[in-house]
Amino acid sequence: MIRFMIRFALSFSLAIFLLSFNSTSAADWLAGTARANITPTENMWMSGYGSRDKISAGKLTDLWAKVLVLNDSTGTPFVIVTLDLVGIDRQTSLAIRQRICERHDIELANISLFTSHTHTGPIVGTNLLSMYVLTEGQLKQIDEYTERLVEQVGSAIDRAFVDLEPAEVSYGVGEATFAVNRRENSEQEVPRLRKEGKLKGPFDHRVPVFRVQSGEQLKAVVFGYACHATTLSFYQWSGDYPGFAQLELEERHPGTLALFAAGCGADQNPVPRRTVELAKKYGKELAAAVDEVLEKPMASVQGELAVHYQEIPIKFAKLPTREELEATAESKDHYDAGRAITLLKQWDALGRLAPDYPYPVQTCKFGNGPTWVILGGEVVVDYALRIEQEFGDTYWTAGYANDVMAYIPSRRVLAEGGYEGATAMRYYGLPSPWEAKVESKIIDEIREQLVR
Repeated sequence: MIRFMIRFALSFSLAIFLLSFNSTSAADWLAGTARANITPTENMWMSGYGSRDKISAGKLTDLWAKVLVLNDSTGTPFVIVTLDLVGIDRQTSLAIRQRICERHDIELANISLFTSHTHTGPIVGTNLLSMYVLTEGQLKQIDEYTERLVEQVGSAIDRAFVDLEPAEVSYGVGEATFAVNRRENSEQEVPRLRKEGKLKGPFDHRVPVFRVQSGEQLKAVVFGYACHATTLSFYQWSGDYPGFAQLELEERHPGTLALFAAGCGADQNPVPRRTVELAKKYGKELAAAVDEVLEKPMASVQGELAVHYQEIPIKFAKLPTREELEATAESKDHYDAGRAITLLKQWDALGRLAPDYPYPVQTCKFGNGPTWVILGGEVVVDYALRIEQEFGDTYWTAGYANDVMAYIPSRRVLAEGGYEGATAMRYYGLPSPWEAKVESKIIDEIREQLVR
């Protein structure tokens, strides 16, 4: 009954939201698109799973960087880049974004890099690097791939600016139900629990959709979903279910660029999983949810962009001593040893360990339309639900953006501990869990940006 009431309230709110807009669209926007194939040109080390013990072996699908540039009526641009990658480190992200700031005279606030979090993509930069024991040759491959990625994405963004043409933008929300809260439900029990309607834990099944129309052509569609891209765990390059969803939409709508921005799905999994057939199935389900939105009246988005970006210091709960790190670096547990070695390198470079991390928080208000809240790291679903509850259901919250430095637990998940709350920090090479105030600091920054 509670879930029914929530869904009814959401449907009613969305209906009011749609009715609040003028039914006639105007080409208040300029839109430009481009893409670049970022599939590694040779087999190399894959990211996503700590259990990996060899390099990749071919590809199932290509990996893509896709770009959508939107200019409002004042000429203010917002650059959306989606990447079929497990994540991106701060250094690589800044290299891409700062290049665009210089070439196109815009601020960091006007650029967003979204990663799909596919677990069948390559290591990029230092993202999750401490999780693996690699040879010098393998590290060189990663460096070369990362340098090439910066150039490929930068070039694609340049081409998208050249491609700018009048367009109309509209917004709607659909639903897909394959995401399951992995902290609350045993994977083996999910089929039975789903059949009995007894799945536990919070989830976010919304599928937010931006439609970008240029004349008769559906130029681009941007969509999101809050669920890990962990259907596949083999050694072939693949975009997982988000990749298949994009392929499906582009096949259904020739000439369209489909872009996926992952939601707050750090504690959500596609279940069941582990087969290509399931990855394709979930991709088709997600594409069908997007198409259902596209086929109905959508809210016309008009007006000016209001963008904000800030990196806020999030503290670590506890810092190890150098003596502790030196001892751990000799551990037979290569995950603990890898983290210790990473932290010792930081100590040698800075003369200490950093007590906090510069966490990126970004917001983009689309005129009279929705507001996009864009967060770094692997963000748990509690954030999306809280933002909707506190600020309204016209907020689209995305994670895995701009810098994927670690899991971002809510206060509840942090207190409960477990993988998302504590132990995953070692795979990211960070010294300890976050401070207890991590959620309140992020929400406070969002609130401050929204009132500027």
